[in-house]
Amino acid sequence: MKLDGNIKGLSTAHIADACVQEGVEYRLAPRDIVPIAAGARVAGRVLPVRHSGSVDIFIEVVSAATPGDILVIDDGGRRDQACIGDLIAGEAVLAGLGGILVWGSHRDTHEIQALGVPVFSIGSCPSGPRSASERHTDALKSAHVGDLVVDASDFVVADDDGAIFVSEDELNGVVAVAHTIRQRERQQAELLAAGTSLFEQLRFAEYLERRGENPSYTLRIHLRSISRAIET
Repeated sequence: MKLDGNIKGLSTAHIADACVQEGVEYRLAPRDIVPIAAGARVAGRVLPVRHSGSVDIFIEVVSAATPGDILVIDDGGRRDQACIGDLIAGEAVLAGLGGILVWGSHRDTHEIQALGVPVFSIGSCPSGPRSASERHTDALKSAHVGDLVVDASDFVVADDDGAIFVSEDELNGVVAVAHTIRQRERQQAELLAAGTSLFEQLRFAEYLERRGENPSYTLRIHLRSISRAIET
């Protein structure tokens, strides 16, 4: 997919706020999924795969990947085994993938961090799979991430705040709005640093007066009327 706007620099918060503003559905991954290195970030098309106990499926799916894809692995949220380690992470690097998100566990934490590839998982476990099961018929078509089911029509953005999935069909409009939100927030942060409070920036006294006259006048309505962020 070619984005009309650059998604680099946009946080999951920017994407979520833009989705709300545009009325676009988004889905949040379980909060268990966190980056194995603080500050890690991924943004790309979902490359789904369901693990069944053998790394062969990862080699297969990565060999057919498009650079920039995010490998999204469904291992059922297991904590008693690691489904990937440094070798699969290294394979992802060679294929030009943008990162890995695992609904399950990883191992070889130090080695993966040294590779520099962003990896998100629910935690680490030294043990690999003890056995393999039959491959699911949709093993290369979709993946569960908690209660979510994602596939190649989805785009994922993940950072220290969590992971969010949005349909690729909706993404261009969301990215454009997210950039506007980010710019407004940057301006407000700069004004704060220079000593101008949010009370002043948001014309909060005016808001309180108008709310007093009309209880249905919410802060959200007020912020939109004066083109400010904070709430979407």
